[in-house]
Amino acid sequence: MANITLENVQKRFGEERVIHGVDIEINDGEFVILVGPSGCGKSTLLRMIAGLESISDGNVKIGGKVVNDMSPKARDIAMVFQSYALYPHMTVADNMGFSLKLSKAPKSEINQKVNAAAEILNLEPLLKRFPRELSGGQRQRVAMGRAIVRDPQVFLFDEPLSNLDAKLRVSMRTEIKELHQRLKTTTVYVTHDQIEAMTMADRIVVLHQGYVQQMGTPLELYDHPANLFVASFIGSPGMNLIHGRVGDDGHFQVRGGGQLPLGDIDISNSAVDAVYGIRPEDMTLADQGVPVEVITVEPTGAEIHVVAKLGDQHITIVFRERHQIKPGDTIQLAIDVNKNHLFDAVSGERIAWHASSQAA
Repeated sequence: MANITLENVQKRFGEERVIHGVDIEINDGEFVILVGPSGCGKSTLLRMIAGLESISDGNVKIGGKVVNDMSPKARDIAMVFQSYALYPHMTVADNMGFSLKLSKAPKSEINQKVNAAAEILNLEPLLKRFPRELSGGQRQRVAMGRAIVRDPQVFLFDEPLSNLDAKLRVSMRTEIKELHQRLKTTTVYVTHDQIEAMTMADRIVVLHQGYVQQMGTPLELYDHPANLFVASFIGSPGMNLIHGRVGDDGHFQVRGGGQLPLGDIDISNSAVDAVYGIRPEDMTLADQGVPVEVITVEPTGAEIHVVAKLGDQHITIVFRERHQIKPGDTIQLAIDVNKNHLFDAVSGERIAWHASSQAA
C-alpha cells in the first residue's frame, strides 16, 4: 500500500489545457473518489496516475516516489475499467491469473492467489466457467479479482459500474466498499454518479472543467459546499439555489417576490446579488412561514417530493411525512436557518458562513 501525491499536475492536448494544476494528497489505505460531469477531467487524471496518459507538468508520486516517467507496469498499480476486458476463450480462473502467468509466477502461487481472490469475491463456484456464461456483475467481479491477485500498492477504478443496471450497481457498490475495508489498499475511483461517491468514498474530489472545486468527506461537501457547482452537483435531489438579493433587514429578497430568513449568516454587506441555498429536506410545513405554490407532487414511497413556485423560481421540498398536498395548493414553509447557504451570484463562490461555523 502507498500514499499518492499529485503536485501541480497539468495536462495539455496541443494548446488546450484540460487539467489545471491539480494538487491532491491521498493517504495510505484511503478510498478517494474523483467525481464530476462528463468532460471534467476525472478519467484523464486517473490515467495519468496509472501511466496511461503523459503528464504535461507537475509530479505524480506513489509511495513518495515520482513516477512520471515510469511505465504502468513499474508503478505497482492495478486498474479496473468500465469494460470488463476479459479473454473470452479463458476460464474465470485463467482470466484472474493471467497477469501472474505472464510474469512467470509458479503455478502453485497462481492457484493460491486466484483461490484467495475468488473466496473474497464469492467466485469459487464460477472458476471453471467462461465469461459468456457469467452475468454482468459476475464479470465485473472477475475483473476485480484479476486486479486483486496482483496485490498492488494502488487500485484504480474507472467507472466500473456504469454498464450495470441500477439494482446491480447498488449491490456492487457495497461489494467494492467491503473489499476495500478488507484489503485496505489505497484506492482511487472515478465516477460521474455522485450517489456512488457519497456512499463509497472516505473523501471526494469534485472536478469541473479540469479544476478541483473541493475535496473533503462526503458530509463535508454536502453540508459545506465551497461554491455553487459543488452545491448543485452533490445531493439528490440537488440543493435549491434561489436567486435574489441580500436585504438590509435580515432577510433575503427573492427574485420575483417573496423573502427568506438569513438567520445568523455573517454578511459583510447588504444589497448584493446572491444565490440562497437550502437543501430540500431542510424545509418543513408550518402554520406560518414562507408561502409557496405547489406545482407537482411526486410520492416515492419513503418520501414525498414537492416542486413548488417561490417568486419566479421553482424549488423542491422533500417531506418524509405523508402530507395531503396537491398541485395548486399554497403551503407555508419553515426553513432551517442553521442549514442555509449564500453564494455570490457572479463568481459562484460561497460568500457567507454561519457565525457559529466559521471554521467549517
